[in-house]
Amino acid sequence: MRINRRGFLASTAAIPFVTQCAAQPENVKYRACIIGDTHEGGYGHSLHRAFTNRPDVQVVALADPDETGRASHAAEANAERTYADYREMLEKEQPDLVSVAPRTTVRHREYVLACAGHGCHGFLEKPIATDLAEADEMVAAIEAKNLKWAMAHNYRMSPIIHHMKKALFEERLIGHIIELRSHGKEDHRAGAEDMIVLGTHTFDLMQFLMGAPEWCMADITVNGKPAQPSDVKEATEPLGPIVGNRINAMFGFSKGIAGFFGSIIQPDGDGKRWGLDIYGSKGIIQVRFTNVPPSVTYLPDPSWAPGTSGMAWAPLPGAPSAPLTNPDVERNAPIIDDLIASIEEDRRPQASLQDGRTAYEFIQGVFAAYINGGRTPLPLAKRGHPLRDWA
Repeated sequence: MRINRRGFLASTAAIPFVTQCAAQPENVKYRACIIGDTHEGGYGHSLHRAFTNRPDVQVVALADPDETGRASHAAEANAERTYADYREMLEKEQPDLVSVAPRTTVRHREYVLACAGHGCHGFLEKPIATDLAEADEMVAAIEAKNLKWAMAHNYRMSPIIHHMKKALFEERLIGHIIELRSHGKEDHRAGAEDMIVLGTHTFDLMQFLMGAPEWCMADITVNGKPAQPSDVKEATEPLGPIVGNRINAMFGFSKGIAGFFGSIIQPDGDGKRWGLDIYGSKGIIQVRFTNVPPSVTYLPDPSWAPGTSGMAWAPLPGAPSAPLTNPDVERNAPIIDDLIASIEEDRRPQASLQDGRTAYEFIQGVFAAYINGGRTPLPLAKRGHPLRDWA
């Protein structure tokens, strides 16, 4: 565990601003800062409140270039000081932990590299970056200093998901896994943007269960026609280039198991299909992300045909029931608890930045596989964004 570098120094006279911070409660082990931007990515799913449930974490400051947003979010985060420039904040506060809240990816690399330069552990909103080259640089920066960083893939850390994984692999509830099928939210962002913003959760859950993908095949269309280089455009949020409003992709995992992802523009909009279905030799498990925590149901039917078999969907046997009273705070609490444990135990977080890179490997793999026109090995050899060269 990295002791607070300045707040706990025996001699503070040489550092002028420490006097301001020396009155922290005795039980506080970590000084935390928040990086937000009201007008460029905001604060994700309340990442400025991520440390609220930790009495051993003191939120010393929040940075946001917008004055009004800075004040309101600092009040919600119980931040003691505010800054317009996050660089000044990092330099003056020297935090142990940083929550990087903006949901848009264009500055994620910049933020994480700056935090790594100050030796900070941290928490990053998903998705990780705009391309794999950036993600590689971010991972290299934290690993060089043995820093622990977690991603806001909160679904994988839900107790019911850990219970489901045990039921799948230890209890063999649905027998041998045969395949996985997933969809994005398929709202107005259907296709590539849906895959980046929301598909990242399904890909993270796929890798949590099956490990990293080994290959990808994909088909991408725009209004029913094969996507062309001229169709590449910037996403509606600063997330990098995208193409396609209909995506069908297939991924290969170990032991010949296949996973599928689809995001399809259609007139009925969001059909609440966002999630993952796991098909086994003895039944199906369905995970839906429309709620926090996710809903998980189970069909003990090897034919996968309840209308014929007469079997009915039911809650997962023995599943924990813990509804959240304050989702904005509690949805990230398991990630933060594990992040701090990983610092103290010197291990990788369970929802790590490295896992965030693998989740993004699925996304970039879809674009690369479509452009290459065939089965494309993963991880990708070329780490720049496939669409930039293609366009």
